[in-house]
Amino acid sequence: MDVTPSILTADFCKLGETLDEAINAGINWIHMDVMDGNWVTNKTITFGPAIIRSVRERLGDKVFIDCHLMINNAEETWIQYVDAGVDMIIAHIEAVQDFPNLISEIQSTGTQIGCVLNPDTEIREVMPLLPDLDLVLVMSVVPGKGGQSFIPEVEHKVRAFREAIDKQENSGGKTPILMIDGGIKYHNAAMVSEWGIDIAVVGSGLINDEGTISQNLLRITKALESQ
Repeated sequence: MDVTPSILTADFCKLGETLDEAINAGINWIHMDVMDGNWVTNKTITFGPAIIRSVRERLGDKVFIDCHLMINNAEETWIQYVDAGVDMIIAHIEAVQDFPNLISEIQSTGTQIGCVLNPDTEIREVMPLLPDLDLVLVMSVVPGKGGQSFIPEVEHKVRAFREAIDKQENSGGKTPILMIDGGIKYHNAAMVSEWGIDIAVVGSGLINDEGTISQNLLRITKALESQ
């Protein structure tokens, strides 16, 4: 299982240095959480295309950047994030009216697309999209709600998607990446890896005052190696 940092816990005055630290630690995927102050539970505003464009210019073309759109109008504004330089757009099944059309439009630009579902959303909402998706993201917390703990009950969703993705691959279809986001730290990383996760989004478990990104990543890596 690979790890991608969410930069929300970073000091934004030192964002460039934090990104450099992540890349120097061996990370090559950056996860950008976009909240518009409307869709998420706590009405938080994070950042938009301008910050993402700056991150792309700082990191160059070799680092993979996705943006997780926790917004109301992804269907109208996704092109702004493509223009900002993201490699993948991840949109919520709960916030998009016509997801098949969104997949087609985004992929027509050469950009990848992922679909994310909240902890209380049934997997049947996403399963029909699996043949065309580049990624499926299972939320293990409620987006935008602070101070939450990891929700282990999402295990059945992860395992169901893992089984469906593997079956699809074995039948000659696409192999979407399986991602998890929310409350992932060194103490539960091995558990979600065993569920079949390909890449975990880690925020405060990587970017905190307890250690450097390299030290925190090593802690997670050691936990994965011991499983």
